[in-house]
Amino acid sequence: MLDRLAGFVVRKRLAVLVVGLLLAVIGGAASTTLFDKLTAGGFDDPASESSRAITALDDRFGQGLPNLTLLVTSKGRVDDPSVTAAGTELTRKLSGEPGVANVSSYWTTGKAPQLRGKSGHKALIMGTVTGDDTASQKRVAELADRYQGSRDGLEVTFGGYTKFQRELLEQGQKDATTGETVAIPITLVALVFIFGSVVAAALPLAVALVAMMLTMGLTWILASVTTVGSLAASVVTLLGLGLAIDYSLLMVSRYREELRSGLAPPDAIRAMLTSAGRTVTFSALTVAVSSLAMAWFPLQAVRSMGYAGALTALLSGAASLIVLPALLALLGDRIEKGRVFRRRRTAATGGTGTGAVGRSVESGFWHRLATTVMRRPVPIVTIVTAFLLLLGAPFLGINLGMPDERVMPSSSSARQVADTVRTEFDSSEQNALQVVAPEGGTDRAAVGAYAKRLSQLPHVAAVRTATGAYAEGRQAAPPDQRYARFASGDAVYFSVVPETASADDADRLVGEIRSQKAPFEALVGGAAATNHDAAAALEKWLPYALGTVLLTMLVLLFLVTGSVMLPFLALVLSALSLTATFGALVWVFQDGHLAGLFGDFTPTGNIAATIPVMLFGLAFGLAMDYQVFLLSRMREEYELTGSPTAAVARGLERTGRIVTAAAVAISVVFLAFTVSGISLVKAYGIGLPLAVLMDATLIRGAVLPAAMRLGGRATWWAPAPLRRLHSRYGLREEPAAAAPRRDGDRALTG
Repeated sequence: MLDRLAGFVVRKRLAVLVVGLLLAVIGGAASTTLFDKLTAGGFDDPASESSRAITALDDRFGQGLPNLTLLVTSKGRVDDPSVTAAGTELTRKLSGEPGVANVSSYWTTGKAPQLRGKSGHKALIMGTVTGDDTASQKRVAELADRYQGSRDGLEVTFGGYTKFQRELLEQGQKDATTGETVAIPITLVALVFIFGSVVAAALPLAVALVAMMLTMGLTWILASVTTVGSLAASVVTLLGLGLAIDYSLLMVSRYREELRSGLAPPDAIRAMLTSAGRTVTFSALTVAVSSLAMAWFPLQAVRSMGYAGALTALLSGAASLIVLPALLALLGDRIEKGRVFRRRRTAATGGTGTGAVGRSVESGFWHRLATTVMRRPVPIVTIVTAFLLLLGAPFLGINLGMPDERVMPSSSSARQVADTVRTEFDSSEQNALQVVAPEGGTDRAAVGAYAKRLSQLPHVAAVRTATGAYAEGRQAAPPDQRYARFASGDAVYFSVVPETASADDADRLVGEIRSQKAPFEALVGGAAATNHDAAAALEKWLPYALGTVLLTMLVLLFLVTGSVMLPFLALVLSALSLTATFGALVWVFQDGHLAGLFGDFTPTGNIAATIPVMLFGLAFGLAMDYQVFLLSRMREEYELTGSPTAAVARGLERTGRIVTAAAVAISVVFLAFTVSGISLVKAYGIGLPLAVLMDATLIRGAVLPAAMRLGGRATWWAPAPLRRLHSRYGLREEPAAAAPRRDGDRALTG
């Protein structure tokens, strides 16, 4: 198939480039309105009890959860008559706005103490912006434009969950542009150093831009038919630029090898596609499968990143297999134009033409390294594995949470309001849980008894109605006329206020309330319940996602290696390469070490539970990428030489420089995204390069050669039926001619 593709692309190169450019332009044009279709929500489980509680609260009472908070600051005290008048008028105007409901404030609730700051100069206005995520985020932006700032002697700052979502969306768009601006020129410089030629260096970037615009266009279509989270755009930019450069590097390097071996450009393109092209195909599939495994999770933010990752990987691979060969067919030998550095004499080209003798492959750095490692495999495996596990040790102390306003930079108004509420207000009131009984609440005595039991739970300060205390101080009020204030037909709801503002206490309280026997179906909602259910959903579906990745990877790795043992070895080593990533994640973002090096972000003492899941999906696929590059070349060398140790050394030598270059290039792209103002994106900008570099250095240069030396010929073994299956369907590369066995190979195989 790839051979036929090569012939088609060479013959129709101009048509292929015109069509590719046209599609990229259309995708780029569509992407200009992409962020209007994205949502910053999606961190909840739609099928959870907390989501059903929110739905019941809205359906039966027309009462949404408060998602809008206005922080009002005055020079005078909030109880002064002039401030009271201005605050009351502001509350009245906001409550009259379309799409805004349930507005209350310090001045309209009988001066409720929980809405007054400790200093006496700050007060809160609470409300609900109605509609779905997209509508409410757009509406809160309009309201902020009208009300935020100085008015009537008051300083008004907008906050709340909907404002946080809107700012997360806007910051994500800004970060994507900034990341591209930083990454592209730095990557171009790195590619010039790698290739020594301006033309050759420009090709991977050209392919990357085409792939990114195509992916943005398809993401726009996807966002038109389903909910797509805002972080998906960062994945497209981050992963698209990196993968397309990665794949193009491999392809261009192989093309240059084939030219140096004496092949004409059309034949070099055919040899490139039938060798490196197979590796790129498999690599794109590995990243796509790892990303799609995130579709198991019901959280839309996680699913969106999975969809975006899969689209990005497949389109990056397609652009490298179609657009890049067309460019090469157009350029021919002119790929070396614009040479900046003198071409180095390359001993081992690895090409398939008659000139590819590989005369001094055994003298290269990577060959010598592999030989040294394979002479002492046990101590090297032990030392490097212990080192990686040590780097990953902080992950044992991980404390999972859910993202809140603290993931935003300090300039975020939602972040500023949340920080002020946390330090100057009784924020336990803001963390109240809603207990909703959609039906069965007509028995007032049963309702009162249930409220009393909840009020006596260890972490409960009060059980309240929407307007006052129903059971407070662990003493249940008698079931009197107050019941009617929060009842609708046979439905009933009330709020349970935790004793402290601690997220851990609120999370425990969710479990304690749900463990109580209720006289009716009682649904527990609220921010803490939503976070509790989201974490439970991640835990529930994690085995399914892992199983999908592992099973698919085993099949695909068998197709590329023809071995039963190597797929398991590659999976173990890829997982090992992630230990440093997850250790650094906790050490930096949870514990706060070296936080000042990575810009404006605040360690929160926990890690958003979505980060390890999403980072695993992306990083595992990337780690497998380099395993594929190396193992596919080793398979080629094993078929040429018949020696397992020679295959390791020669395969490592032939891929060493280019895989290192690819790892450096993609790491530069990822590191550029540490400039993001969102700590979630910073985590990917730090975690992904670590995974790539660990895999491309310690795993590839030490652990894999040592493990394969210990396994010997058994690493390539497969039973006869599987050998026949691989012979027919395998994704192996197809060298044109065998190279003679070297004396160095015999020395290694002894």
